Amino acid sequence: MASYFARFKNLFTHRGVANNNIAGPQGVEMGEADLEKKDKNKMSFYNALDPVPKLDFYAKDTLTGRMKSIRPSLEVLRKPPEGDDLPPPPEDDGRPKVKLVRFGWVLGVMIRCMLNIWGVIMYLRLPWITSQAGIILTYVIIFMSIIVTTITATSISAISTNGKIYSGGTYFMISRSLGPELGAPIGLLFAFANALACALHTVGFSETVRDVLKNNHAQMVDDVNDVRIIGAITVVILLCITFAGMSWEAKAQILFFIAIMLSLINYFVGTFIPPTKEKQAVGFFGYRSEIFFDNLLPSFRGKDGYFFRMFAIFFPASTGILSGVNICGDLKDPMGGIPKGTLLAILWTTLSYLIISVTVASTVVRDASGNINDSLALNTSKICHGLGCKLGWDFDRCEQNRTCTYGLANNFQILTMVSASGYLIIIGIFAATLSSALGFLVSAPKIFQRLCKDNIYPYIGFFAKGYGKNNEPLRAYVLMFSIAMAFILIGDLNTIAPLISNFFLCSYGLINFSCFHASVIQSPGWRPLYHWFTPWTSLFGTCLSFLLMFLFTWWAALVISSIVLCLIAYVAYTKPKVNWGSSYQAGAYNMALSFSMFLSGTEDHVKNYRPQCLVLTGPPNVRPALVDFVGTITKNISLMICGNIIMEDEKPTLPTHSSDMMVDWLNKRKVRAFYTTFTAESLKEGAHHLMQASGLGKLKPNTLVLGYKTNWQECKPESLEDYVHTIYDAFDSNYAISVLKIVDGLDVTDILQSSAGGLPSMVNPAFDAEEVPQTEIDDTDRNSDISDDVSNEQVRSVFQTKQGRKTIDVYWISDDGGLTLLVPYLLTRRNRWKKSKIRVFLLGDKETMEEDCKDMKLLLKKFRLEIKDVIMITDVDKAPLTKSLQRYEDNITRFRLNEEQTGVDVQELKRLSPWKVSKKDLEVIKPKMERTVRLNEIIKRNSIHAALVVISLPVPDINCPSSLYMAWLDALSNGIHCPVLLIRGNQENVMTFYCQ
Repeated sequence: MASYFARFKNLFTHRGVANNNIAGPQGVEMGEADLEKKDKNKMSFYNALDPVPKLDFYAKDTLTGRMKSIRPSLEVLRKPPEGDDLPPPPEDDGRPKVKLVRFGWVLGVMIRCMLNIWGVIMYLRLPWITSQAGIILTYVIIFMSIIVTTITATSISAISTNGKIYSGGTYFMISRSLGPELGAPIGLLFAFANALACALHTVGFSETVRDVLKNNHAQMVDDVNDVRIIGAITVVILLCITFAGMSWEAKAQILFFIAIMLSLINYFVGTFIPPTKEKQAVGFFGYRSEIFFDNLLPSFRGKDGYFFRMFAIFFPASTGILSGVNICGDLKDPMGGIPKGTLLAILWTTLSYLIISVTVASTVVRDASGNINDSLALNTSKICHGLGCKLGWDFDRCEQNRTCTYGLANNFQILTMVSASGYLIIIGIFAATLSSALGFLVSAPKIFQRLCKDNIYPYIGFFAKGYGKNNEPLRAYVLMFSIAMAFILIGDLNTIAPLISNFFLCSYGLINFSCFHASVIQSPGWRPLYHWFTPWTSLFGTCLSFLLMFLFTWWAALVISSIVLCLIAYVAYTKPKVNWGSSYQAGAYNMALSFSMFLSGTEDHVKNYRPQCLVLTGPPNVRPALVDFVGTITKNISLMICGNIIMEDEKPTLPTHSSDMMVDWLNKRKVRAFYTTFTAESLKEGAHHLMQASGLGKLKPNTLVLGYKTNWQECKPESLEDYVHTIYDAFDSNYAISVLKIVDGLDVTDILQSSAGGLPSMVNPAFDAEEVPQTEIDDTDRNSDISDDVSNEQVRSVFQTKQGRKTIDVYWISDDGGLTLLVPYLLTRRNRWKKSKIRVFLLGDKETMEEDCKDMKLLLKKFRLEIKDVIMITDVDKAPLTKSLQRYEDNITRFRLNEEQTGVDVQELKRLSPWKVSKKDLEVIKPKMERTVRLNEIIKRNSIHAALVVISLPVPDINCPSSLYMAWLDALSNGIHCPVLLIRGNQENVMTFYCQ
C-alpha cells in the first residue's frame, strides 16, 4: 500500500526538471529534501490521493517546461485500484532540453508593429497623399484608418486575452473564436495578404534604390525593370535571413528600428534648418503660413486623383498592427503583451504620421521646377501670380504646363530633400521597407503553417512541417517567397497598395465580427482579461471595414468576397472534425435553447406535426437498415434518437468510448440522429424510461420504432415477453408505433464480426441477434440523403439503393389519424424514392365499393397527397387457404397452454407463464386471425412488385398473450418479399386539409 501511495504521489507531482535544485519564491535554491517537503502539501486533506488545484492539470502543452499532470478519476478516489492498474507516470523522452527564443512585449509586439507600420508609405507616399488630399482630408484619412485599426486592436486584445494563443496569429484567433468556417478562409487570405505586403515594401525599397542609382547616373535598364531586378534580389536576401531563424531576424529588427528613429529625428531637425537656394528651387522654404494654408485643401490630379484612391494607397501604412499577433507563438506572454504593445504602437505611429503630414505641408510647396534660374532675385522683371511668387520664385510656367518635377505633388523623395542629411533618410527608408518586408515574410508562413496543421483544406499538409527548435516553416517560407516574387514583378507601388488594403480590411472585419459575436453570445468561456472594449464598437469596426473595401476598389472587394464565400462553402460542406469551442458553437447552443423555449410555449398544431422517432436500434451499426429507413423519413424535418438499452450485467464489457464510436458511425453514414444509451434490467424498462425522458420540451419523440423480432419462436419466453410488452407500453404511453421487417432480418452482427478491420460491433443482449441479411448490390443514388459508404464499417442496406418506379403499397386497415399515409408520403420526397408511386388499399363491401372509393379519393385529394391508385379490398371475408391457416396454427402450437392438467387452475398457469395461449384466447381472436391470414394472401398477390408494404399495425387487447400477438403480426407479414412496415398512429390527427 505504501508503494501505491508513492506511485500516485510521483504521478501527480512530477515535473520536467533539468537538475535537482529548484529556485524558490525568494530565489533560494531548494534541494530534494525541500522539494519533498513541499510536495507533501500538494494533496487535499479530503483524500491522500486527491491533489489540490494546480496549473499542470489544465495545461495542454509543455511550453512552461512542466510535464502535464493527470488528476485521479472519481473511480480512483472512491475505490483505489491495485498498484498494477495505475497509469505509468510521464516519462522523460531523453531528448536534450532546448532553450526556445521568446520575445517580450516591447521587442516582440510594440517595436515589431511600429516597424511594419512605418513602412514604405510613410516615407514615399505620405507627403504625396498630403499634396493631393490637403492637410484636412489627409488627417481625415489618418483618423479613419486609426479608427479601424484601433477598434481592431481592441478586438484583438480581447480575443488574445481569452485563452492561451499558439502560433498562427490572426488565423488562430478567428478560427478558434468563430470556427473553421470563417477562420480557415480568412487565415488563407491573410497569409496571402502578408505575402503581398512583403512585395509592397520590397518594391518601395527598390524604388528608392533605383532613384539613388539614377541620381548617380547608374541606371541599369529602365525605371520599371530596375525595380523588378532590385526587388528580386532583395527578397532573396530576406528569405536567407528568415532561414537563419527568429533570433537573427529579431537582431535585424532592432537595427532597423534604430535606423528609422535616427532618420525621423534627422527629418524633424531638417525642417528647422534654413533652406538653401538649391532646396528652395525644389520647393522647400521652411515653415511658412502661406504654404500651410495653400496645402490645407485638396488638389487632386492624375489618374489616382480622388479621395478613396488616396485612402486605399495610405491604408497599408496602418496594417502592421497584427505583426505581434502573427508571431504570438514566439512571445513570452501573448495575453499581456499583445494589448499593451499593439495599442502603444498605434499611438506612436499615429503621432508620427500627423506630425510628418503637417510639417511637410507647412514647408514644401506642391509644385516646383528645380531650376535655380527661376528665382525672382535673378529675374526681377518677371510677372508671376502663383504661391512661388510670394516666396521669391517663379514656378508659374511648369505649374501651368503640368511639367513640374519637384514639390509635394511630383517628387516621392520629399523627406530626403527636407531632412538635414538625405543619406539618413535613405537609410531610414531602407530600414523601414526592409523591416516591414522581413516582418511580413516571417508572419505569412507562420500563419499558413498553422492553417496547414489544422488540415482544413486538402493538398496543403506538405507545408505544415517545421524545422529546428522553433519549428520554423521553411517550406511555407519558400511558398510565400514565390507569391511575393510574383507581385514584385508588377513593379508599381500604387497598383499593389489598394489590393493589399482590401485583403487586410477583410481580415480586420472578420476579427471585429468574431469579437462581437463572442461577446453577444455570452458564452461562459468568453472571459477576456482585457475589458476596454464593447461588442458594439467591434460591430461598427466590422461594418466600416467592409464598407471601405468596396469604396477603395469595388472589383477587388467582389473578387475577395467571392473567394471567401467559396472557401466558406467548402469548409461548411466538408465539416472538418475539429472542436475549438468557437462562438459559433455557443451561438448555435443559444439559438437551440431559445427556439426550444419558444416551442415549449407554443401549442401543437396538426399542420406542424412530424414523426419524431425514438428508434430502438441497440448499437446503430448493428441494424443499419433500421437506421437508414428512419433517417430517410426524418432527415432535416424531424427528430431521430437512436436508443441503446444496456443490460446492467453487460455494462462493464462495453468499450469506454462506445457512444463516441456510434456517433462517428452515424456521421459517416450521413444520418442526422442523436444517440443515447440507458442502463436497465430489461428492454421494456429501458424503453419505458427513454420514452419518458428523451427529448427536450416539444423536441421529444412521439413515435417508437423498432425492428421485427424474427426469432420470436426460438428465443427465450422472457425475451419474447419483454419485446411485446415494450410495444404494449408504447401504446399505453400514447406513442405511435412502427415495426420494420425485412426478409433477411435487420441484424448484421455476423457481418461486422467477420469483416477484417471493420468497426467492432457491440452486441447488446437486449436486442437479440437475427439472421444475417444479404446486402443488395443494386446501383445507388449518389445524391441520396443516406451515405453510400460501403467500407468495412459501413454495411449497405436495402434502403441505400434506388427504388426505381416500384410502388409503395399502403394497406390502410384502420384509421389511426393519418400516420399510415404520412410516412409513405415523406419517403417519396427523398431522392431514392421520388419515382415510387403510392397505392392505397382499403377494406370495403362490394355494394358500396364505388362510393367508398370515390370518398377516399376525395379525402386524399384534400390531403394534397399524390396517390396513384385507390383499391378497395372486398374479399377479405373469404376463407383463407388451408395451408396458410395451418402455418399460423403450427406457429402457435408450442405456446399453447396445457389445460388438460388435472387439479391446476388455468389462471394460475397463465400467471406462471403469461406468454402461453389458452383456448379462450384462441376462440376470441379466431375471426380476426382468419381475416388476417386472408389479408396476407391478398397482400402477397397484389404487392409482388412493391418496394415497400405499409400495413396498419393491429392494437392488441390488454390481455392478449405476447406469443399470440407475435403470431398475429407474423400471419399479417409472412412471405412478403419486400420490406414491411407495420405502423399505427396514436389515434390523433396528423394531417388536415384545413388552412388553420
